[in-house]
Amino acid sequence: MDDVRKVYEALLEAQARGEPLALATVVRVQGSMPRHEGSKMLVRADGSIVGTVGGGAMEARVIQEALDAMSDGQTRLSSYTLNSLEAGDPGICGGTAEIFVEPVVVSPTLLVIGGGHVGKALADLGKWLEFRVLLSDDREAFCNPDYAPGLDGYAICKPADIAQHVTINGQTYIAAVTRGLPVDIDLIPALLQTDAAYIGLIGSRRRWALTIKALREQHGLSAAQLRRIHAPIGLELNAETPKEIAVSIMAEMIMLRRGGTGQPMQWLGEAAEAEA
Repeated sequence: MDDVRKVYEALLEAQARGEPLALATVVRVQGSMPRHEGSKMLVRADGSIVGTVGGGAMEARVIQEALDAMSDGQTRLSSYTLNSLEAGDPGICGGTAEIFVEPVVVSPTLLVIGGGHVGKALADLGKWLEFRVLLSDDREAFCNPDYAPGLDGYAICKPADIAQHVTINGQTYIAAVTRGLPVDIDLIPALLQTDAAYIGLIGSRRRWALTIKALREQHGLSAAQLRRIHAPIGLELNAETPKEIAVSIMAEMIMLRRGGTGQPMQWLGEAAEAEA
């Protein structure tokens, strides 16, 4: 029971940090096996584990199954027979175990860089949409629980240093709602070094054109690299207020995350009327 408790505690801690995981569970045992039914092992993205399903070569195979599950999001049920080393079985205990491996769904992380009016509205909306929300600003007054309560983390640092303070992975959606070009010049190259699922930059088309020019001249960024940046950020809603702009930004993130098109859905109603 202590092992299971440690697995669940580690799972909750990793989920709070937004880390991808997979959980392996022994669901069926026949004959002699090192672990009983219900034994669990948590596998992190770096291959480290909490708990065990038996050790040895069998466990190494399960760890690889878990890493694959994290990659493709699919569950797996595999059988391991510890009978014959000559046949490639991972051991000679004489038993068989079925082990179920499932990727653990983690909430996507919304990283808001810039705690101004739009950043605060964006953080609030992100929490309502059940994202794990982190706020960062180099000004402490705009990055604290009193100013923006209820968030999952606060990083007071220079924008360009954000990757040193926050874990950014393939489940991280970044909204850079910064104060202007001087900040963006050093921030964008740093963000492009990460595996973020989405990187958006606020500002006008003119600001983005000037930013592209400066990034090419000062950092030598290619067109392919710059295509990763969604700028100007968000969907075209003709938004004006900070809350409206936040809706525009989150709408684009959801569209990309869910594979949507952003097109109006009115045609569905028109098609129904035509069929009638």
